Amino acid sequence: MSDRQRIIIKVFRKFSNSLGPEVIQFLESIIEQHDIPDEDVETSIDLIAKEYNKEDDATMKVSLDVLQRVYESLQDRGEDNQVEHEFIDPDNHLFVIDAYDMPRWVWSQERVHFHVDSQWILLLRISTSLSSAGTPESRIASMRDRLHIIKQCVLRNEHFAPSTLPAHDRERLVTLRSTKQLLGRAGERFLLLGLLAHNKEGKVCLEDSDGRVELDFSRLDEPGDGFFTDGCFALVEGEYTEEGTLEIIAIGQPPCEPRETSRSIYGHIDFLGKGATSLLEDRQYALRVKQELADLHFFFFSDVWLDHPQTLPGLQKIFDNCIENDFVPKLIVMCGNFTSKTIAHGNARDIQRYQDNFDALGDLISSYHNIAHSTHIVFVPGPLDITVNSVLPKRPILAAFVNRLKSKFPKAHFATNPCRIKFFNQELVIFREDLMAKMLRNIIGVKADVKSEDLKRFTILDQTHLSPLSLHIQPTLSDYDHAMRLYPLPTVLVLADKYDRFKMTYTGCHVFNPGSFVGKTLSWSAYKPSEINSEECTLELESDDS
Repeated sequence: MSDRQRIIIKVFRKFSNSLGPEVIQFLESIIEQHDIPDEDVETSIDLIAKEYNKEDDATMKVSLDVLQRVYESLQDRGEDNQVEHEFIDPDNHLFVIDAYDMPRWVWSQERVHFHVDSQWILLLRISTSLSSAGTPESRIASMRDRLHIIKQCVLRNEHFAPSTLPAHDRERLVTLRSTKQLLGRAGERFLLLGLLAHNKEGKVCLEDSDGRVELDFSRLDEPGDGFFTDGCFALVEGEYTEEGTLEIIAIGQPPCEPRETSRSIYGHIDFLGKGATSLLEDRQYALRVKQELADLHFFFFSDVWLDHPQTLPGLQKIFDNCIENDFVPKLIVMCGNFTSKTIAHGNARDIQRYQDNFDALGDLISSYHNIAHSTHIVFVPGPLDITVNSVLPKRPILAAFVNRLKSKFPKAHFATNPCRIKFFNQELVIFREDLMAKMLRNIIGVKADVKSEDLKRFTILDQTHLSPLSLHIQPTLSDYDHAMRLYPLPTVLVLADKYDRFKMTYTGCHVFNPGSFVGKTLSWSAYKPSEINSEECTLELESDDS
């Protein structure tokens, strides 16, 4: 087998495609026809593979007819990729998407693909009572979806992909096993992917779709990066013993798949319900945002305690500065809690004050004409805010408390928690939950150094889920678990947590915590879509403002 054939097979294997000899021959002829240098072969074949998998009639075993059509389309496209540079209005490309409005795409193990759940269509037509437990079927289906989505990402990874390569290349590949393959094979070493949980005896075990095995952490000195909590998925390597346990030698997070890789495979799927775009359109939008909307900013606030004496004066100073410097943000996201103490079981006076505080915020914003009429303002409830339900995803703040504020601003959005914002080619996920403390309390096995800066960031994205915890720790509505999913990876993840503020970019996803808008130093974040980067902002209050 030639080096070119090896590269061709390797590239298409990333997309779970298999190739017949006639397809390999056709691709080799393209390389020769265009005299593509060896160093550019992989990039060129990768482009063809991505375009092939966007086709509706693309099959896992590559069809020569479809591939030829894709190649002809690429040739015809040629230099015709010029974009008409008419004025683009950012308001027409900004969508706030609630968790309950997202289409319910579920994973089909038989088709090895996503499809829309038929029951979701029914849920849209009938009123159903919300339950933290959901139906037994939906609870099982949501966990299976999480496992299979992570597993297909793992199997696409170059270190785990089943190979048709020559023997000397197979040695570097790791084979993923199932719990059913452990039986009768004591003394052998295995690599498993599964859910970390506790059995009836309270011992830690690993579960997959075929069964479970008890874990022994006695030989493990130091786990891999990230948190390993009750309810998260992990890759575990160990030796199966006569006692029916797995002695762990190494444990790690599943590899995180970049957004572009996922989009190249499932780009035709409209996960958000606002229309699917191709990778080519995404690149064109990204270029135009960078060139034409370079000065556009989004502001993100968290813990906007409206009952705190510093909050409204602090916002007033920020808005004054925006007007003075002609720096009006296109989007302001305010995350709860909007109260410093719980009032779910408070008296009538507390509840009335809660409504009055929103009215006062509305009066403040309405005094700034430019902000009130040109800025989209999104309100995301926190753990203490009053909503219909107390489990994730949370419904918006009750309309009775915000009717006056909503009537003043046509661009006010009262969103769910979590919610998503689609802006051109970018997807921003906003999640307000004090998740870090829960994860620290529920680490299982060997506990890593919790002071490590890297530990704060990895787990959420590696797990492709906003709540990698068991349901008894963090209840979620299993019928809407797809709204908690982080697959494909978003462009930006805003983790509004009362934990330390931070920002980082991991596997191409920009993650940041805007910090709490509380104290003598008020903190928030300014995000710049043209750079896909955020800036930490602070406001020092004078003593007479306290």
